[in-house]
Amino acid sequence: MKKSQRIKTLVDINAAQEKNALEAMGEVQKKLLASQAQLEHLRNYRREYQDKFDRLGSEGVNIAQLLEFRSFIDKLDKAILGQEQSLRGIENELNDKKKAWEGLHHRTNSLQKVCDAARLAELKQQDKLEQSAQDERAARSGRSGRNGLME
Repeated sequence: MKKSQRIKTLVDINAAQEKNALEAMGEVQKKLLASQAQLEHLRNYRREYQDKFDRLGSEGVNIAQLLEFRSFIDKLDKAILGQEQSLRGIENELNDKKKAWEGLHHRTNSLQKVCDAARLAELKQQDKLEQSAQDERAARSGRSGRNGLME
């Protein structure tokens, strides 16, 4: 097996790993978008609930209802904090996946360049051998042609 073929095998293996890494990165991006949407939903819900709480407070409501509203808003705040932490974790995971993909991508490109260079060297060597063979045939045919004239 020629050197370029051996390197091509490595390029193919690395390209498959790169493709898998890209797909994994895509999955994490989907997870990130879903997490961002969930956080936005929680923030909107909290805003709406706070507005409702403010309206009820100005209309005059008993203390038990106000405490219940306040307790629920506190729970929403905790849920928002938890979602923000989750989002940061997913962003970190995405950065890790991106770095892994970039490393594989650069490696694939480097291997492809090495493969191309090896293939070019093999073609040059093949051309050189073919030229030598033609020169040899031409030299033999020239000698046999001269030998024929002397007789």
